[in-house]
Amino acid sequence: MNKFLRSALLLAVVAGSALVATTTPANAALPTAAIALGDSFISGEGAGNYQPVVDVNGVAQAFPGWSAPNTNAFFCHRSANASLQQATLPGIQDRYNLACSGGRPADFTQPSSARDKGRTVAAQLDQLRAVAQTHDIDLVLVGLGSNNSQFTFGDVAEKCANRFIADAWTGWWEFWAYLNGPVEQAPCAAADLATQAQFTAATAETVGAIRQLLTVLNQVDADHQHRIVFQDYTNPLPFDLDPSYWEADGRQDDRDKFRDLGAVRYAAGCPIHRASLSAGHLFSQGLGTLVQNVRNTVAAEFPNDDLVFLDVQHAFDGARLCEHPGSPANALATPIRLQDGPSGTFVTSLSGKDKIAIQKIANTCVTYFQTCQESWHPTAAGQAVLAKCLTGATTTAARAVTCSRQPDGTIVTA
Repeated sequence: MNKFLRSALLLAVVAGSALVATTTPANAALPTAAIALGDSFISGEGAGNYQPVVDVNGVAQAFPGWSAPNTNAFFCHRSANASLQQATLPGIQDRYNLACSGGRPADFTQPSSARDKGRTVAAQLDQLRAVAQTHDIDLVLVGLGSNNSQFTFGDVAEKCANRFIADAWTGWWEFWAYLNGPVEQAPCAAADLATQAQFTAATAETVGAIRQLLTVLNQVDADHQHRIVFQDYTNPLPFDLDPSYWEADGRQDDRDKFRDLGAVRYAAGCPIHRASLSAGHLFSQGLGTLVQNVRNTVAAEFPNDDLVFLDVQHAFDGARLCEHPGSPANALATPIRLQDGPSGTFVTSLSGKDKIAIQKIANTCVTYFQTCQESWHPTAAGQAVLAKCLTGATTTAARAVTCSRQPDGTIVTA
């Protein structure tokens, strides 16, 4: 019986017991802790209320300003609204969010700054070891797989959104003057996002990091009892856009130049070709398979460990960006939002802007990634949904849990 299920039973036994407490002092037990490790979907990217983050030098970094280097530890964006903080976790006394937006498997065992575009934070397993010195770790939430040496979620999102914007504002004879080079105008295909070979390599990377995690946990956890929940990913976009976003000024996105439509979709949070949506969902499903395969592989190697796969692919059903009129206000994911320079003021409308103005805005995202990195991540409300999913995964005897959103908004785990 896992520790979370036992806690409710023990409370009932203690409440009904007529035994008189002994006066003999007992050894003080360490306070229990839940820990979050991994990347942006776990750290709380997009959910706001970001907390200071201790960097590799032991200095707590608060918001350093919009023009600061993106390597600053604060831009791990550890949110007080992250799912770990909002979930109901029986028996847990303290919670530690050690995840970092953009986190990769290598960041588990090495400082993130050791790689390109990493942040100045210690290895996540070193941070876990520090918590274990003062706490009994009972739960670990892991979100890993969307960023690796093969592909990253940010690059995938940037690629498809930029293709749409380039197509909307430039003709077939023009090119998109982007800091990373020319941008195609065709919708994204599945192979543009990740090939099967890349998924295979990414799976191997992630398995290696999780092996290290389980080995360390079994060494440092005070009572050697802990549950590890492997959460996969949910797509911020629907399988198709609501018809109100299909056309503007008599133009759809399958013809040359459609600026009015581009502005409509950007304002709604979904600047993307309709033809790219199926590729995006294949990518999300591939990430789900990756996470499940990682869990199953290490479960065979660590048969005594309590490992649960949490499938959240359908947790945002009916509440994705542009799934209904009124987006982004009625969605559980943040819209794509850019800034015109590191001003802190988000551009909410591209209406009336020419190609040069929009290229400048897009290039701000490249130079100052913190100005746009929240895009297409769960909002605080989205993290609250994921918190309900996590709650379900911590109070079950099942080793695979599916969390889905029903048409009436109810969240169901099974």
